[in-house]
Amino acid sequence: MIGGHLDSWQAGTGATDNASGSAVMMEVMRILKALNISTKRTIRIGLWSAEEQGLWGSRGYVKKTFADPADMKLLPEHEKLSAYYNIDNGTGKIRGIYLQGNEACRDIFKAWLTPFKDLGAGTVTINNTGGTDHQSFDGVGLPGFQFIQDPIEYDTRTHHSNMDVYDHLIEDDLKQMATIVASFVYHTAQRDAKLPRKPLPAARPAVRR
Repeated sequence: MIGGHLDSWQAGTGATDNASGSAVMMEVMRILKALNISTKRTIRIGLWSAEEQGLWGSRGYVKKTFADPADMKLLPEHEKLSAYYNIDNGTGKIRGIYLQGNEACRDIFKAWLTPFKDLGAGTVTINNTGGTDHQSFDGVGLPGFQFIQDPIEYDTRTHHSNMDVYDHLIEDDLKQMATIVASFVYHTAQRDAKLPRKPLPAARPAVRR
């Protein structure tokens, strides 16, 4: 499964946060459809609302489809999902992927990135990254990943500002991103086994105030 969020910040049009990520994921689906590829697994896309308000869109989907992190009672679909990949860090090229603490995926992802070294992508880091929709999946024990991207001017100029407009998108970078994500999704869908998972997290009951 792949996704990005469609809500925008009120000071601009949300081009880099996150129309760019959503457009890349839509292009991934177009590429796979145009190639007429038959995969072993179904590939789904989610374009989330209310990410800016606290991941409400993806959290609602995960709670309804996979598990409620408050009680961690797993629904049948939880067993079926192999992975979720997210884009939400602006218009910059993909340079690698965060493992989100899932060390068992390191060698798999390193192999999948090998063909893209000439495009500048090759880093696989154990580090976590937060603040976006892959956390909704990771929070219920599903492999959820965010790609490492060139920062360009995301944090310094466009993020949540009146400069977050179409003029700040880089077309060639978006094409590179779509190419790499399409490859990751294809490989994930063709594996006989699901991607390795971390141990299930403990339930996190809501705090009453």
